[in-house]
Amino acid sequence: MSGLLGAEQLQKLWMHVALNSMQGYPQGNSLYPSLRPFAFGTMLQPETSTFTGEQIVKICEQLEDAGNIERLAAFLWSISHQQHTDEVTTVLRNHESVLRARALVCFHMGNFQEMYRILESHKFTNGSHSKLQAMWQEAHYQEAEKLRGRPLGPVDKYRVRKKYPMPRTIWDGEQKTHCFKERTRSLLREWYLQDPYPNPSKKKELASKTGLTAMQVGNWFKNRRQRDRAAAAKNKFVL
Repeated sequence: MSGLLGAEQLQKLWMHVALNSMQGYPQGNSLYPSLRPFAFGTMLQPETSTFTGEQIVKICEQLEDAGNIERLAAFLWSISHQQHTDEVTTVLRNHESVLRARALVCFHMGNFQEMYRILESHKFTNGSHSKLQAMWQEAHYQEAEKLRGRPLGPVDKYRVRKKYPMPRTIWDGEQKTHCFKERTRSLLREWYLQDPYPNPSKKKELASKTGLTAMQVGNWFKNRRQRDRAAAAKNKFVL
């Protein structure tokens, strides 16, 4: 297949992989050595046919954009068990879309050490920085929460960020504030008044409008709900 791939063609490609399922999850592959099985118990059988580098990149991008982490993980595992040309192997090891997809899967599986290794070992373009930075920080927050056995407060998170600064592979070196711009805050507040519990599609839409990640949007809404509950409880106590 040559040229740009349409959505229908991509759908057929990864659906062909997804329809061949098997029980269990074979271990030990060279490209993705630390991918572990999902809890859902059914993974996909290695596809006997091969993909071009362009097809692999497009499928990874489409599944990432759709937020379909399970199929993305299954696809990455499947292609890692195939024989490829040197050109395709180079794509698997070095193309940003594939590396970002691998990091995303590791993040959602809780395999943070492998995610850190990927993010620290490859130089990513600015277009990927925001998402990868959010993953880097959130992973460290979760590790710190697990270690301490309690949720982190703002000061705790600040200390975690200071202890684990973002690598230059996902950061241009510019110091950034963790406060959103007024226009962003205004838009978040406006949407919050309409719906304090946005669903994933609304979070994605708002992320696109603000330039934030869906994870950042979700965290803002969660923190705002907590502040409102605390304020309501305080007012009730005063009354």
